[in-house]
Amino acid sequence: MSLNVVTLVGRVGGDPDVKYFESGAVKCSLTLAVKRLSRNNDEPDWFNLELWGKPAETAANYVKKGSLIGISGSLKFDYWQDRNTGANRTKPIVRVDRLDLLGSKRDNEAPMAGGYDEF
Repeated sequence: MSLNVVTLVGRVGGDPDVKYFESGAVKCSLTLAVKRLSRNNDEPDWFNLELWGKPAETAANYVKKGSLIGISGSLKFDYWQDRNTGANRTKPIVRVDRLDLLGSKRDNEAPMAGGYDEF
């Protein structure tokens, strides 16, 4: 048996980067800041997200920097060779299957003051 499931709730670190392909496919990339409950400092963990299809369109239309979202998906790794050094590189990415918009419209207009979700 194998299992590769990632579930996160956090705030979006920047406006989504959306790409439309000639094939009709839509890809959206964004970052997500997630606070750990067990950690005593204020630094969040940052995750790179990749969305395709309907979740990507939803993110393109409704998500912006600071939006509170929940996601579920799977972890994948991108591999490449650095052009300058020739060193092998790797980057973890969460491939999102489900996107939930958790904040209200008002939350997206003005950040909340003093809550757990603030970054």
